[in-house]
Amino acid sequence: MFICGYVLIKNLQYIKSFRVLSAINLIDHKMLQSSLILLNRQVVAQRLTRYYRIASKQNSDLNHAVSEAEKVVGYPTSFLNLRWLLTDELANVALHFRKLIGTNHPLLQTARKLFIGNAMPAWGLIVLLISKAGGLNTYFPENERDATAGVLHSQRALAEVTEMIRTSNLIHKSLLNMDEKTKGDIMDLNFGNKIALLSGDYLLSKSYHELACLRNQNLNELMSSALRDLVDAEFICPRDKQDLPLPSKPINTQTNVTIVDHFDTKPYNISEVLGNPYAEWTLRNILGGASLLGKSCQGTLKLARHPENVQELGYLFGKNLALAWQAQLEQEAFISTSGSENFSLVCAPVMIHLHYDSGLYEKIEKGKDDVRDIDYEDLRRAIQNGPALEKTKELQKELSCNALDVLFKLPCSDARTALENIINTML
Repeated sequence: MFICGYVLIKNLQYIKSFRVLSAINLIDHKMLQSSLILLNRQVVAQRLTRYYRIASKQNSDLNHAVSEAEKVVGYPTSFLNLRWLLTDELANVALHFRKLIGTNHPLLQTARKLFIGNAMPAWGLIVLLISKAGGLNTYFPENERDATAGVLHSQRALAEVTEMIRTSNLIHKSLLNMDEKTKGDIMDLNFGNKIALLSGDYLLSKSYHELACLRNQNLNELMSSALRDLVDAEFICPRDKQDLPLPSKPINTQTNVTIVDHFDTKPYNISEVLGNPYAEWTLRNILGGASLLGKSCQGTLKLARHPENVQELGYLFGKNLALAWQAQLEQEAFISTSGSENFSLVCAPVMIHLHYDSGLYEKIEKGKDDVRDIDYEDLRRAIQNGPALEKTKELQKELSCNALDVLFKLPCSDARTALENIINTML
């Protein structure tokens, strides 16, 4: 009896000890799990802080590089837009533009980025610099040269046209498709659409009128194909009801898709890149802007009567530079200290994350009818915790180095050095 009681007490002690140990293990596991979550957040925060400091330094270095580059061409490149923006037509538009203040129309944000917070140098400046770096391949009369910039008058005109085509495209992109979920006064938003459509159309038509005045048929065809590329970029599916782009569903077997450079007016084959995140991002942005800068740089060397192989260098330089800038800009939404703004669902960090984790597409699919149904903060955290930001930075550096490699094939000059300094701010 005594022995049975002793055994029973011992068993009860073992059970209590086991429960205590289990409770301690459970607490330790939860504490470890909490510590890992906290550590992961700290790592992400440190990584984002590092990115933010690098981005701030890059902006400062870029502003200095642009200021020095403007001295090379003889005047601030903001003057490229001045002659266009002070016309009577746009002055009338500016009077009506004030009515949009206080609304949430996207045109306001577009205007703010264009004239106040533009983090990208004027594309007209790049065209002028590549014109001066390439030099003149033959003799031109004195009356055809711009002594201020050290380039031809026709090259300066092309630089202005490039800047205005890009501006008109950005203004057209601010058109808003209105539905029952649209917040704000429908009348005001509809008025904003009219302003965006008419001002964008005016700049675009004026651009091609100036281009026609250069009386160069080959250049007209080349720049017309750049406009076609901008239009093609707006018809890459899928898109939501607001006509905002969505990435294609990643294919199971990823293969390397080579996008062949088109130095002529041939269109790109869009279908072959859909489902391949890297290739899809590249072609979307070639069509959406890199083609314009590339063909403008190619066209300005054509005006100086350089051979075709030198003209092709201009295209490659402009294309790679525009893609590198785009990759840099698309990182800002993920390293910003506020972290409140929405981001494009076809930006480089999202597309690259899909390449490594196609499961993220399930969250993106929720916005196939309306991207406002997507939890952007959840997407942001997933991307910040993954490899996409590092890979986007690597892609940006690769494209910047590609642009430098092309640039070094041009003769050494102050214009080439200025372009090199601008690119080095992204490395």
